[in-house]
Amino acid sequence: MRRNFNFDVKGLLAEDRAHSMHPWHSFAKQDHTLLVDSEGIYVYDGAGNRYIDGIGGMWAVQLGYGNEEMAQAIADQVRQMVYYSPWSMTTVPHAEVSAKLATLTPGDLNRFFYSAGGSEANDSAVRFVHYYWNVMEQPQRKFIISRQDAYHGSTYLAASLCGKPGNDNRMELITDWIARVSSPNPYRKPDDMTDDEFRDHLVKEFEDKINEIGAEKVAAFIAEPVLASGGVIVPPKGYQKAMLEVCRKYGILMISDEVVTGFGRMGHFFASEPVFDIVPDIITSAKGFTSGYIPAGVTCISNKLHQDIIDKAGEGAVFSNGFTYSGHPVAMAAALKNIEIMERDNLMEHAQVTGAYFQEKLRGLADLPMVGDVRGVGLMGCVEAVSNKKTKKAFDGALEVGKRIDKKCQEKGLILRPMWHLCVFSPPIIITKNQVDDMVGIMEGAIKSVADDLVREGAWDGKD
Repeated sequence: MRRNFNFDVKGLLAEDRAHSMHPWHSFAKQDHTLLVDSEGIYVYDGAGNRYIDGIGGMWAVQLGYGNEEMAQAIADQVRQMVYYSPWSMTTVPHAEVSAKLATLTPGDLNRFFYSAGGSEANDSAVRFVHYYWNVMEQPQRKFIISRQDAYHGSTYLAASLCGKPGNDNRMELITDWIARVSSPNPYRKPDDMTDDEFRDHLVKEFEDKINEIGAEKVAAFIAEPVLASGGVIVPPKGYQKAMLEVCRKYGILMISDEVVTGFGRMGHFFASEPVFDIVPDIITSAKGFTSGYIPAGVTCISNKLHQDIIDKAGEGAVFSNGFTYSGHPVAMAAALKNIEIMERDNLMEHAQVTGAYFQEKLRGLADLPMVGDVRGVGLMGCVEAVSNKKTKKAFDGALEVGKRIDKKCQEKGLILRPMWHLCVFSPPIIITKNQVDDMVGIMEGAIKSVADDLVREGAWDGKD
């Protein structure tokens, strides 16, 4: 591929700084790295520097960049039919992707509502839950229980479900029917608890919260199988199944947020059943659904819930929710081609093998100075830096340890995602073992370099 690096980098960054508002927009003046090209697992900046994309864009670019089949499928659909209103018409890729998804989802989750991303998918899931209980003549069921460290999106409703720290507290949120329980983070559990005891403690806390609210008022529990943006938090073994059993006990619906964990990130199209042994009532997904080539999200709803509404309210009932770009033909064509490539090229199996290798290599960082925890599953991982390994004390936020490590990594050709004192990975699932070696090797050097800098600055004593 011939690459064009003939860009006015300074001028473009100045225009971006003067006029753009990026997600989590900072009102302080700052420059972003200008990316101008990409291929495979690599992206290139305006100076021609190449970087391993250690975060897959943002958990999304499963197939990597520049896939010609994806580009052709998108172009073909644009030429054939770029768009039509989804209210009264359907299109070929819309029908085909629904039929295909029904072969991939667990249990009877065979009804699909489309949107433009994960936030809208989760928003729609909660709106469906409330609609369902209203139809079932249980309108008092309004409460949605989420968790600390959870991230479910940025619409008003989805953002209100989040428990992830770091948001500006001047943003308004829904508070009157959203409740939270503790983060299932084994690294932060009490020292005198085993993982099994911690799991049982969390399950009891969940049941206690239901009884505190009143089970008859609780509509649903929403949970990522692995809390992604909260720091790749992998709950203790058996946690997801035990939480579902509590939901079943009290007649509460369970929403599994697989916006990140779906479509190969954990070596399966959906991780809920094969990895965590649960078949929830609703699954949401996005990101890897189209490998980030076109924005799209999907809310997967069980046949049972769908039929319950018909049985109770008749076929004249209407779920009055939808978006201009629901089931957008180009997005659906991208999703179909994405799934086709994943199946044909055995990328689920590849992700399982490479994911296990990645986890092994990542664990090798655990003995480095200031590395408190290394965790992950499949092709998602996190390194947590601490100032004291014994007490697990985090570094002062002003030191921006995560950003320091990210900066050192970029200097050596790797982009990761820094969050406070955490560094997160989610590379394209096409990554090879050799590329994993490159990625983890750069990370190791960056951690050692930052540790040396902190000692030299007198900001850390360098002791575990």
